[in-house]
Amino acid sequence: MIRALALAATLGLAAAALAADPAPAPIVSYARPARFEHVRDDLRAAIEGRGLVIDYHSQLNRMLERTGKDLGATKKIFVDAQSFVFCSAALSRRMLEADPANAAECPYTITVYATVQQPDTVVVAYRRPWRPDGSAASQAALREVDALLDGLAREALGIK
Repeated sequence: MIRALALAATLGLAAAALAADPAPAPIVSYARPARFEHVRDDLRAAIEGRGLVIDYHSQLNRMLERTGKDLGATKKIFVDAQSFVFCSAALSRRMLEADPANAAECPYTITVYATVQQPDTVVVAYRRPWRPDGSAASQAALREVDALLDGLAREALGIK
């Protein structure tokens, strides 16, 4: 009986701890009325302005339109959607020295898009680098990457 009460108390404390520190949203996105081309160009400038090199510029919307024909899909999702893939040598090194498994977080990707349903609203989104496990150093490094991505997304849209 005492062990059952102790187990129940431990589980209750664990549940309370999880509820107090919930997992962050896996996708972060910001939106505002704007022209797609302006936000896309501002995003590119924000990335390059920090001395980062864009390794790949993905034309997501073009790929969907091209492959949609092969799949028989007729629904148009985006007015345009593009992604920039890049890395920060300094942040990535800290992240990987803290935990080599963080390699799954590299490279970073930020996407800019406007949907057919809201063509005058441009969204900038990124996948939050986060793991529920890992050392304090790993968590700190991932927070630094998140801050970089968040700053870039906000800058592209002119959000403080």
